[in-house]
Amino acid sequence: MAAIAAPPPQPHPPASAHHHHHHRRRARLPRLAAASSSSSSSRFRRRFSSSSSSSSPSSAPSPSPSSSSSSSYGGSGGGGGGEIHYASPPPPPPAAPTGAPVYVTLPADAVGPGGGVARRRAMAASLAALAGAGVAGVAVELWWGVVERQGPGVYDWAGYLELAAMARRYGLRVRAILAFHQCGAGPHDPPWIPLPQWVLEEMDKLPDLSYTDRYQRRNKEYISLGCDILPILKGRSPMQAYSDFMRSFRDAFKEYLGAIVTEVQIGMGPGGELRYPSCPTETLSQAGFSSELGEFQCYDKFMQASLSARAQLIGMQDWGNGGPAGTDGSRQNPEETSFFRADGGCWNTPYGRFFLEWYSGMLLLHGERLCMVADAVFSGSGVTIAGKVSGIHWHYYTCSHPSELTAGYYNTLLRNGYLPITQMFARYKAALCCSCFDLRDEERNNSKSSPEGTLRQLMVAAKMCNLPLNGENSVTRLDDTSLNQVIRSSRLYSGGTSGTSFSFNYVRMNKSLFEFHNWNRFTKFVRQMSDARTFLARLEFRRGQHYLSSMSVVWVVSRACA
Repeated sequence: MAAIAAPPPQPHPPASAHHHHHHRRRARLPRLAAASSSSSSSRFRRRFSSSSSSSSPSSAPSPSPSSSSSSSYGGSGGGGGGEIHYASPPPPPPAAPTGAPVYVTLPADAVGPGGGVARRRAMAASLAALAGAGVAGVAVELWWGVVERQGPGVYDWAGYLELAAMARRYGLRVRAILAFHQCGAGPHDPPWIPLPQWVLEEMDKLPDLSYTDRYQRRNKEYISLGCDILPILKGRSPMQAYSDFMRSFRDAFKEYLGAIVTEVQIGMGPGGELRYPSCPTETLSQAGFSSELGEFQCYDKFMQASLSARAQLIGMQDWGNGGPAGTDGSRQNPEETSFFRADGGCWNTPYGRFFLEWYSGMLLLHGERLCMVADAVFSGSGVTIAGKVSGIHWHYYTCSHPSELTAGYYNTLLRNGYLPITQMFARYKAALCCSCFDLRDEERNNSKSSPEGTLRQLMVAAKMCNLPLNGENSVTRLDDTSLNQVIRSSRLYSGGTSGTSFSFNYVRMNKSLFEFHNWNRFTKFVRQMSDARTFLARLEFRRGQHYLSSMSVVWVVSRACA
């Protein structure tokens, strides 16, 4: 495999040159080129560059040795060999953009199960390419099952610290996603990252720590919120475990917070979203194709105890005996169920309203607890906290919105279920993340579905509360139709008068992103999303130097991934 070598040292410009450039030194980014004598490889040698103020070479610590874990965009193999060397100190992070900055979510297994960066050379080449394309930063999941895998209170941040150092070298910001959920449906569905083994052992001893539906099917994607404050994790409650994780992250990334790590998104449920696992996450990931009503997740003993206590409190003890009847989640037509049907459905009776208020209220309380902890931990650190809401749209044009109800969103024809969530986020100055930005109603396979309607309602609720909004695509694709839809959807949210902002996370980086035609579409998309002056400033280069062309990016990254 061709190596990626550093350029020879360059002489410093004379003092007059410094004066000509307003006394600013422009740090050089690495030259990505194949160390080969062949003329074919030399055609692709180009140099990234960006303007920056001077910084100390010691400001970015050297990364630790790479793990032998595999990466989803780089194939299988070891750590990838040597590392990229740099001709000058790393640039500082770019100024906050004024357009709609684009972030790219890294592969879920960017840090492998052993705690090391998977295929470091491919990752470095990819980050360099993203920086050259004008991307504002990257989003990365920090998995509970990786960081605290060795035992309670034993944290290993080495691989993620290495990623942060790489991002700093290329002037990229980092959005850290603290992922307290599992990744994948099982070992057969890579990348597979379960909860920490010591947590799973506790869930095996006490199955009611798992979400449970009326068929007694257990879901281990995320610990049931019914035991949020109970000391069931070797003497700690789940909330204490999440809090300790956040504090350890804050302390480990102290030098990055506010400058490089600018946002911390708190995982609040399955898939990192504030919701119940009413449908398997792998089903929800097939956006536009799911039509399941979902199942209420209230049958573990902790949720049942809460429901019974609430029913007794209002003097209706019979209402606390299990969840509602007539909610066959295997059906796709709510009119075939006695609970969700429009005419005479139980959802719009006193009992239905009681149950749905309790069910959605428990989810809202869980989110508030996490926001409260995060606000206390990260107060004064310079980072914004955030949470994600799922875009569940396939029964939006019905009266009862059943798939939203089973997920915990009490959103119906008669009630706005998203406004209480955005109001809760606003109390803690948290940003809201939501998907569906790439989906069109024209693509739906169900006349009752409306991703555009769901997104508009979420946007209105966020705007009413002046929340910063982070958009995401629901499907990883780079066709012109979906990218243009993202641009149209993004322009619906222009922020409010209280300093609100909008940005977009492209989910997620993989090898196909760097294929020639896809890369051209993506770089054009970044230009269209960003403010023109901000975008050009990112790509400013020295006279006589060039940043990597689209063809060069494809060649360099493919060689690094080989």
